[in-house]
Amino acid sequence: MKYIHHDEHGGLSLREQAPPVVNSDEVLIDVKAFGINRADLLQKQGKYPPPKGASPILGLEVSGVIKQRGDNVSQWRVGDRVCAMLSGGGYANEAVIKANQVMALPDALSFEQGAAFPEVYLTAFQVLDWIADVQSQQNVLIHAGASGVGLAAIQLAKKKGANVAVTVSSPEKAQSCLAKGADVAIAYQEQDFYDVLKEQWGGVDVVVDMVSAHYTNKNLKLLNLDGKIVDLAILGGRFVEQFDTALLLGKRASLIGTTLRNRSDKYKAKLVADFTAQHLTQIAQGELELSIDTVFPAEQIEMAHQRLQQNNSIGKFVVTW
Repeated sequence: MKYIHHDEHGGLSLREQAPPVVNSDEVLIDVKAFGINRADLLQKQGKYPPPKGASPILGLEVSGVIKQRGDNVSQWRVGDRVCAMLSGGGYANEAVIKANQVMALPDALSFEQGAAFPEVYLTAFQVLDWIADVQSQQNVLIHAGASGVGLAAIQLAKKKGANVAVTVSSPEKAQSCLAKGADVAIAYQEQDFYDVLKEQWGGVDVVVDMVSAHYTNKNLKLLNLDGKIVDLAILGGRFVEQFDTALLLGKRASLIGTTLRNRSDKYKAKLVADFTAQHLTQIAQGELELSIDTVFPAEQIEMAHQRLQQNNSIGKFVVTW
């Protein structure tokens, strides 16, 4: 199979190796397109190794067709159009995954679209439904709102009847978030999100945070009683200076860290089944929109990584073979 190799310096190159072995409860996907995520940048820098047993090849989401199925797999047939979130191995033209973690790719969607939503929507769904348990009329603040996860989270939160605010790095990204349904979009280089939301809303009930670090105390100050902060990433750095524990106690706040990649197979299968039942039809019908910034051929993978590193995107980068 063809795959994209990353070396110890972060360089990317096209190589070939034997295809992965398919176990009895797995399927082999003939990959047509794959998504790029910030986790890929961290992994090639040596900062986010794959979970034990996962492929060392980069890549967390793919779309394609079933090429082979394990002996105990009955829910999929060879030739079925599918998409999936992986623990690794997505930057290849063949990928293996547990059969119960695969989603059907709706006929209305292209392979490029199929590679643009599994990781971001499953991540956002996990946070809003399973962890934060967002309710109608709650105030939700989403940092990095124009990221793939951010744009998915905006739409899922609005489906639940929440009020949604986002922070972004530019007025252009703010407009993109408003177009997806955000009620308030704050360009952090021009306005302070605490000042804006304190004045407009008084406080927030849930914060979805991919920045952490210097945002943490502001999040706590803005939080309503019994509110929740869910940290998904640490784009602002791993340490919080002068963390105010009194705010945490006084607000009866929950500060929750979560990842999805290293969850158990059982957890992921249940998440996929729950998301599929609630939202896959909405995606197929366009009620939940997919946000693709650019589609790259595999030969331009370096360019895609450079743009993501520069924060030069609104939504997803997708790569095709």
